Amino acid sequence: MTITVAIDGPAASGKGTLARRLAAILGIPHLDTGLLYRAVGRRVLDGDGDPADPMAAAQAARALVPADLQRSDLRGPAADSASAAVASVPEVRAALLEFQRQFAAKGAVLDGRDIGTVVLPDAPVKLFVTASLEVRAQRRYRELVARHGVVPDIVIVRADMAARDEADSSRAAAPLRPAETAVILDTSDLSADEALARAEAIVRWKLGADRD
Repeated sequence: MTITVAIDGPAASGKGTLARRLAAILGIPHLDTGLLYRAVGRRVLDGDGDPADPMAAAQAARALVPADLQRSDLRGPAADSASAAVASVPEVRAALLEFQRQFAAKGAVLDGRDIGTVVLPDAPVKLFVTASLEVRAQRRYRELVARHGVVPDIVIVRADMAARDEADSSRAAAPLRPAETAVILDTSDLSADEALARAEAIVRWKLGADRD
């Protein structure tokens, strides 16, 4: 049986960690689709271009190769900003759509911001993973400290995240929103293990319901 799980949600909601661990439990591949947009953004920056320029962004998306996903500079404020900019370009999303669908064809867990609504609208299992802005800002703050050894201003981290939320939810191309059949999983008060247990239970329940 082919198992396809679409996971969407805002930044720092815990969806990436959850998707990766859930894929391991289910024994299927995982794709962090956000890396595709980060890699496209980085390609534009490498050429001294503007990620908000539709022509430059689309060109970079069409030139993307799997090795781009292995870059070590796909995280951090610059990558965050570039990713958000290119993700709002319809031509970029169109260029990356087939890549994502082919990856999921034989079963996979994909996480991003439009997986259940656009990329895999027929996925049997759809989760929308979220958390409060305050909780997500604290998570991103701790991540930045652990990863870069710097102490950022939590107020700026929160403001940047709020701005990213607004950009993701209001963009014309595939705005961030739960799919109609998605199960909402709020991780605000859940540990990573608790979130995983609930997600696995939802997947087992949905797949069992489909067989019935």
